[in-house]
Amino acid sequence: MTILSRKTVVSSVASLGVVALAAGCGSAPDDSSSSASGDAGDFKPCMISDTGGFDDKSFNQLGFEGLQEASKTLGVEPITVQSNSPTDYDPNLSNLVDQGCKLIVTVGFNLADATKASAEANPDVEYAIIDDSSIDASNVKPLTYDTAQSAFLAGYAAASFSKTGVVGTFGGSQFPTVTIFMDGFADGVNYFNQQKSKAVRVIGWDVAAQNGSFTGGFEANEVAKNTAQGLIDQNADVIFPVGGPIYQSAAQAIRDAGRPIALIGADADVFESDPSVGDLLLTSVTKGLKEGTNEAVTSAGQGNFDNTPYIGTLSNDGVGIAPFHDFSSQVDPALQGELDTVKAGIVDGSITVTSPSSPK
Repeated sequence: MTILSRKTVVSSVASLGVVALAAGCGSAPDDSSSSASGDAGDFKPCMISDTGGFDDKSFNQLGFEGLQEASKTLGVEPITVQSNSPTDYDPNLSNLVDQGCKLIVTVGFNLADATKASAEANPDVEYAIIDDSSIDASNVKPLTYDTAQSAFLAGYAAASFSKTGVVGTFGGSQFPTVTIFMDGFADGVNYFNQQKSKAVRVIGWDVAAQNGSFTGGFEANEVAKNTAQGLIDQNADVIFPVGGPIYQSAAQAIRDAGRPIALIGADADVFESDPSVGDLLLTSVTKGLKEGTNEAVTSAGQGNFDNTPYIGTLSNDGVGIAPFHDFSSQVDPALQGELDTVKAGIVDGSITVTSPSSPK
C-alpha cells in the first residue's frame, strides 16, 4: 500500500532564544577534553549548539557526543560553544574561525544562514551542518535524516498500543525538521488503520493542512506541559512530543493525569538518555546524530572531507525506533513482527513514506 505525496507547505518561524551554559563566544566545557588515541596533526574540530544546549538529552547532546568520540579517535582537543540567542551565531562562528578551527559543526536548522555566511567568507574552513540541506557549497557537508520513515513505524506502534483510539503529537517550533516527524507519525497511524480496518485518530497535527500544535520553542516549560495536557484532555493515551526537552513537560502532564498514557521520545533513545521518564516510554524515534557526526568529523580529521550530503534512512540505519523496553510485555506480541515487515516494505519501496520536509 502506498502513502501518497503531499504538496509542500513549510511555515517560516521566527528565530528562537537559545538556552546556554556558556555565554556568547566561549570555549569548550570542561568535559570536552579527550584522551589522545590518534594523530590528526593540527586538525581542530569545533561545534556550536542550537537551542537546549549540549545537555538536552536529545538533539544537541547526541551531536556533542559524536564530536567527542571522533576527537578521541583522532587524538585532538575539540572546542564547543553554546549561544545565548540567535544573535550570537555569527560572532560565535567568527570566534571559532579565529581560533583556528579546521572543521566547524553547526547543530540545527536555525544555524543555516550563519553557517552559509561563514562558509562563504572562509572557503578554507570545512563545515558540517546537522539537519539542513539548503547550503550548496564545496566546504559544507549536510547531515540530514529522513525521520518520516522511522516516525511512520512509531505511529504504527502507537495506533496498535492505543486503548482509547486517540493518539497525539505536538512540536516545539514549526520547522521542517520537526514536522517531518509528525508527518511520518500520522501516516503510520493511518497505515495501521488501513491494514487493520481500525479508526485510530491523530490529534495535534493535520498532515493535509500542515498545521497543528506547537509550543513556539524548545524549552521544557508550562507552555509545553499545557500543550501536552490539551492532548490528554482529548483522550489521547499515546503522546509524541517533537522538540528536544519538551518531552520532559509532557512527562509531567502524563504523571499528573493519573491514568495510563505512553510517551514516545524523539532523536535519542530517551529510555537510555533520560531514565527518569523510562517507565513512560513506549519507544523513541531515533536519529543517528552521534554516529553521523562522529563519521563526518573523523573523515575530515583524516583528510577525507567531502561535501556529499548524508541522508540517514531506515536502509542505512541512520534512523530507526528504539526497543519497547519496559513496555515489551504490554504491546501486542505480533507488533514487532509487523513492524519488521513494514520496515522491509519501506526499505524496498513497496511502502512509500513521504513528507514535504523529507531531505532530498
